[in-house]
Amino acid sequence: MKKKNLVIFTGAGISEESGLKTFRDSGGLWENYRIEDVATPEAWERNPALVTEFYNMRRKQIMEALPNRAHEVCVELENYFNVQIITQNIDDLHERAGSKNVLHLHGEIMYARSSGDENLLYKLNHWEIKIGDKCEKGYQLRPHVVWFGEMVPMMEPAILKASHADLFVVVGSSLQVYPAASLIHYVPEEAEKWLVDPGNFNLSHIQKLRHIRKKASEGMEILKSELIQKHL
Repeated sequence: MKKKNLVIFTGAGISEESGLKTFRDSGGLWENYRIEDVATPEAWERNPALVTEFYNMRRKQIMEALPNRAHEVCVELENYFNVQIITQNIDDLHERAGSKNVLHLHGEIMYARSSGDENLLYKLNHWEIKIGDKCEKGYQLRPHVVWFGEMVPMMEPAILKASHADLFVVVGSSLQVYPAASLIHYVPEEAEKWLVDPGNFNLSHIQKLRHIRKKASEGMEILKSELIQKHL
């Protein structure tokens, strides 16, 4: 029997259980920094040293964190479905858990990018980028992340994958951050959809959506059982 296409769209809630904080849970602050000061192109222009240091600290935290049960369930589902992960998260926890197909909408913190040529990427095996670290063209290296106000270059590939989903699962996202939140509107109308998140959201406009109001790890265990029972 042909495997169904299962697209899993993950947000900050899945990484939170690994100890990574989310800025939306702290009044627009991220580790006590204003987003405008550390996560915009203007912030980089104003104070690249502060922005670099902020992401160095995020990278250090991520390297010390471990994938949690929700990440593991995503991997286990590959035994039964064609699983595609689309994530808003910049950490590498999905990959470290063993997921084979991961598309990062907002970049990957374990890569540095040339500030003058976006095609020049460098895999990092350490947590620190320093002011003065440059690409081969002489431009300062910056975090390979999409800042607020920047284009989301991976949006088109993500839309294509969502449009081929037989089953579509949102984990740990309130579907409030655009353009990423619009992905669910590209999923075929007949596809079954799940939201795994403890929050109360009015999503009555989305057809065939089941809301599992649990945190990511517990909710993904429930989802896995449901999917296997219903579709295998």
